[in-house]
Amino acid sequence: MIRLEKRPQPSRTWTLASPILAVLLTMIVGGALFAALGAEPLTAIRTIFWDPLFNPQFASYSRPQLLVKAGPLILIAIGLSLGFRAGIWNIGAEGQYIMGAICGAGAGLAFYPSDSALIFPLMILAGALGGWAWAMIPALLKVRFGTNEILVSLMLVYVAESILASVASGLLRNPEGMGFPGSRNFRDWDAVANTEIIANTGMHFGVLTAFVAVIAAYVLLARHIQGFNIRLSGEAPRAARFSGVNPAAVIVFCLGIAGALAGLAGLFEVTGPAGQISIDFNSGYGFTAIIVAFLGRLHPVGILLAGLLMALTYIGGELAQLMLGLPGAAIQLFQGMLLFFLLGVDVFTNYRVRLNLGATA
Repeated sequence: MIRLEKRPQPSRTWTLASPILAVLLTMIVGGALFAALGAEPLTAIRTIFWDPLFNPQFASYSRPQLLVKAGPLILIAIGLSLGFRAGIWNIGAEGQYIMGAICGAGAGLAFYPSDSALIFPLMILAGALGGWAWAMIPALLKVRFGTNEILVSLMLVYVAESILASVASGLLRNPEGMGFPGSRNFRDWDAVANTEIIANTGMHFGVLTAFVAVIAAYVLLARHIQGFNIRLSGEAPRAARFSGVNPAAVIVFCLGIAGALAGLAGLFEVTGPAGQISIDFNSGYGFTAIIVAFLGRLHPVGILLAGLLMALTYIGGELAQLMLGLPGAAIQLFQGMLLFFLLGVDVFTNYRVRLNLGATA
């Protein structure tokens, strides 16, 4: 009889090995999926993970895109990881990302076509506040009424999507756009265009902010009392209360930081790669960042590496669709396998397999 026996303490070996094993299992099962769809498995895996970086035909375009895609994923995942460490499950980062983009874009468009250097900082502040305010809804409802933050934050994503469709067709619609939905293109407005800081690298202000967030999160968790409170709240809630940690303050802090970072990601995306508020502006970064957070073991450096890996699957997935004719849904399923296998392999971090040969039916 095979049974799982709880370990006295989590295994450090499995903690470090499980993300690597999850990636390998994803490649194996993903290869089988691609074979079933008529693509050569090794070719598909190579197209996703190798060609965007090392194929001379694509690398000059794909390498800068790696940072462009990774920036918002890392920024959102850093915020989510703080809450996850504290046992606060914010699943609505996609909505906070949308609201940050809307608020930031609205703040900028209110001053169009001014060339003032103050407009872009104002948009950054408005984007962060928009995401923060949207995250405060599940935070305050949980603190005041004990509601489930998973359900509230997730349902607010659909509310945010409805608001996005409304403002893209109404309040923020480009008056010179011949009636088509969508705001003015921020890339055509020099005062607010979030262009590359270093040419041909993909490094824009959103990517730079993501790197700063990684460093700040590491310092917070390793060197600051608030980071200790966050870790203690997640690992030993009762001990946290006995030591004087205020659970409500931790909830508000973690959800607020997550919302602000997601809002910043939305603002930097709308002023940079996306260029405008549109009905289909949201691209699923808020949900994919959940995978990035767990793949990175909720550690800032791990999230940095996981964000780059997930960005590579975005770029390689697009290349596989173009070169091999794979459907987009297959690429999304391939990305989702990463979280599925990571959660499955993670069981062995806290449990060991025991074979009880003496067991009888």
